[in-house]
Formats: sequence, C-alpha cells, structure tokens
Amino acid sequence: MISERLDKLVEEMVDRGVQFEDAVREFEKRFIVRVLGSCDGSLTKTACTLGIHRNTLTRKMGDYKIKRRAGGTG
Repeated sequence: MISERLDKLVEEMVDRGVQFEDAVREFEKRFIVRVLGSCDGSLTKTACTLGIHRNTLTRKMGDYKIKRRAGGTG
C-alpha cells in the first residue's frame, strides 16, 4: 500500500536527518520529472496532470533545472 511505503520512507528520512525542505524539493522534482516523461514532454499535459498552472510548472522546472527531453510543443 502506498501509505505504508510513504510512512517507511518518511521514517528513514527523519532517522537520517534529512531536512524537511530538502525532502519536499526532492519529492517535487522527481514527481515532475516522472509525469513529464509520461506526458512525452508536453508542458500543457504535464501541468494538467499535476493540477498546476503551466507557468508554475515552467518556473519549477527552471528552479530544479529540469529539461524537456521529448519533443512536444505544448
């Protein structure tokens, strides 16, 4: 179950002294990269799937230095 796996991950991170902000940034970056890949690089589709505005996605991609790998214009 996802909830149990997430609980275990959080427990490990706390035990290792991972700071909250670092954990949030890493999770968000990986989440965006995964959805972007599943949307073939389409920013419009990725933003819609994530439930955020396209401009927010573009800003976060810049913050995290995420590049579009697939060809898509939207």
